[in-house]
Amino acid sequence: PTSAQVSVVPHSGRFCYTLDNDLLSTEQRQFYEDNGYLLIKKLVSDEDIERFRKEFTRICKREVKPPGVMIMKDESLRSQFGQSEKVVNKVQDFQEDEELFRYCTLPEVLKYVECFTGPNIMAMHTMLINKLPDSDKQTFLHPMHQDLHYFPFRPASRIVCAWTAMERAHQDNGCLVVQPGTHKTALKPHGYPEWEGKTNKLFHGLLDEDEKIPKVHLVMEKGDTVFFHPLLIHGSGINRTSGFRKSISCHFASSECHYIDVKNTTQEHLEKEMEEMVRKKYNATSVELKDIWNFRARLVQGERINL
Repeated sequence: PTSAQVSVVPHSGRFCYTLDNDLLSTEQRQFYEDNGYLLIKKLVSDEDIERFRKEFTRICKREVKPPGVMIMKDESLRSQFGQSEKVVNKVQDFQEDEELFRYCTLPEVLKYVECFTGPNIMAMHTMLINKLPDSDKQTFLHPMHQDLHYFPFRPASRIVCAWTAMERAHQDNGCLVVQPGTHKTALKPHGYPEWEGKTNKLFHGLLDEDEKIPKVHLVMEKGDTVFFHPLLIHGSGINRTSGFRKSISCHFASSECHYIDVKNTTQEHLEKEMEEMVRKKYNATSVELKDIWNFRARLVQGERINL
């Protein structure tokens, strides 16, 4: 089922996860409160998606090299396909690529984002995912996780992810899988799952997954966009088709959010891993997690306050 098919019984009481606005109906707000996600049909136009697809191809072919972009590849396929989209699983941190960054500034997306963050909006983390055909190795199965594990800023309720399907996403090509209502739980310990030879760098997952919590597969058409809370437990399956499953996403946060110190928390080991990666990539002597996020963050609406 998708959000449109689940019956919602509105009940009175204060909304914790959405702000008062003229856009969302009471039923939509209540659905997000109860489930931690909200699916909006056909939000992004085919024309925009086509432009993002073309820019993704140009980045894969190295026709453009935006600063700061991290291109994640399946190196085992490079000898077969060379520099092409057939080896690229993800383009991350595209905030300096003006064409892809347009996604984060689309008025139709931002008007929904504002319902969660308020008027001062930062784009914090950007990704274009190209889920490769992968029936054998399961290399790009993303384990169930909470995105807040990656973020050293709070409060969680003023952070939201916008995730747009660039083509039809369904169970066979590895659509998003969510566990409704888990956004009300605390941040859980994450780490690399014990899959022999099947883990990707920074693809952390829950160390203790509760299999009893029901899962919902979000079947989405091209242009459909889901907004979800950073504590919602979610992941994606493997792509059993011969095609690619593309999506584009951005984690937005209120610029009034503040950085926290993750030392002596479940996020500390991630901090060390990210700092080490950035030191190697940029040959830097010292780098702090806050510096990394300051570099990634970009204002899209309103005023830059803390982040």
